[in-house]
Amino acid sequence: MDRRQQLFDRLAPVHQEQLLRFWPELSPAQQEKLAGQLDEIDFNEMDQLIREYVLVRPKTRIPDDLGPAPYFPLVPKDEAQRALYEKAEARGAELLRAGKVSCLTVAGGQGTRLGFDGPKGTYPIAPVTGKTLFEYFASSILRAGEKFGKPLTWYVMTSLLNREATEAFFCEHAFFGLAPEQVFFFTQGTMPAIGYDGKLLLAEKDSLSLSPNGHGGTLLALRKSGALDRMKREGVEYLSYFQVDNPLIPVVNPLFVGLHDLENSEMSAIMLAKTGPFEKLGNFCVTQGHIEIIEYSDLPAELAESRNPDGSLRFIAGSPAIHVISREFIEHLTAGGSLKLPWHRADKKIPCLDEVGNLVKPSEPNGVKLESFIFDAMPLAKRTMVLEGRREDLFAPTKNPTGVDSVESCRALLVDRDARRLEAAGVKVPRTPEGKVDALIELSPRRIFDQADVDAYVAEHNLREIARGAKLYLE
Repeated sequence: MDRRQQLFDRLAPVHQEQLLRFWPELSPAQQEKLAGQLDEIDFNEMDQLIREYVLVRPKTRIPDDLGPAPYFPLVPKDEAQRALYEKAEARGAELLRAGKVSCLTVAGGQGTRLGFDGPKGTYPIAPVTGKTLFEYFASSILRAGEKFGKPLTWYVMTSLLNREATEAFFCEHAFFGLAPEQVFFFTQGTMPAIGYDGKLLLAEKDSLSLSPNGHGGTLLALRKSGALDRMKREGVEYLSYFQVDNPLIPVVNPLFVGLHDLENSEMSAIMLAKTGPFEKLGNFCVTQGHIEIIEYSDLPAELAESRNPDGSLRFIAGSPAIHVISREFIEHLTAGGSLKLPWHRADKKIPCLDEVGNLVKPSEPNGVKLESFIFDAMPLAKRTMVLEGRREDLFAPTKNPTGVDSVESCRALLVDRDARRLEAAGVKVPRTPEGKVDALIELSPRRIFDQADVDAYVAEHNLREIARGAKLYLE
């Protein structure tokens, strides 16, 4: 039986034989490319997904018992909790010194929304030096390794689209001082785009329209890439997970890691107090004893706006996508080479070929992309933990050129964080009457990991005051 007939016999029962429409026009290499993509798909499963997520619009079911998730507060509520936090901080440092922790960054995105041609991680973000997101994180990872006496391995998830460019960027910049073996690149999985009629779409005559399968795909990609095997060989137990567009996040947080360990949590999360009921952050909720995250668009208004007796929001805990995840938990979830997480529908304008092979660029949504989200693994964990974080120390997403969650706001937050660190060390920092920092300040993440590093730097350089209007890089 020839290759086309083999494929046709798989596609016909699920009504996807249109994918072979241009087969006679393809060269042997092109035929093999398309066949390889089709071989990656479980079409029985895909047919079920189409019925559940495309041909009907799925509705989010809100459990009757849904309530706000419990969390450890930013400030310990009593002496017992204060002692626990101190123990957790020490335990986290111990785990870091023992090499039990690695960093995991999801970096599959492009800088398109920023008006930038290239992987988002190659975008220049530092307020004074213009260091890129990748260099900013690499510098901090180097410093953390020095501080805890054990180099950290950095797992970087790319997409098919930006894998080559990302690796080339690291090579071009000599891995920003990291040893090449400290950085492990792996590639996110993909899902085919689906037209509203349930038919899979072609981007080219020899290629499906493929897109990244969401950050939930990180977990399975870790297994398929061999990353989990490497972690096990090296004795790594925990992953510090963060997204590439948030340079304010500490690459490792000893308190967070230590509390995760002491609580025997399999998947832990940082929460931020929401600025309002409809802030675009997922909501930490609890149902049937399990913590889960409900997207901001899915939480009913009456719940989002509900208040405690003191007037505070009941559903106050928002997710900035910062986690600690146990390696053994990922191994368990991906045993057998598959991962069953819920899918989320996104209606998109998807360029695709029409019946005669012309490329169509729709002006309105014409199909669906399915994504899985990593936070959907939380309800599958035996134990979870949520810790409150301080927004101004943790969260500066870079999603837009200007405005909210933008390059501008990110740089301003980086400057403000570094100014507060200097002030805590006794340095006088100029501010406007409105309280805004009246200077451009950047503390090198290669030199500064935490407040103790700032204190040491200030003492070493006898730094007393920053001049108004200064543009200052301290390294």
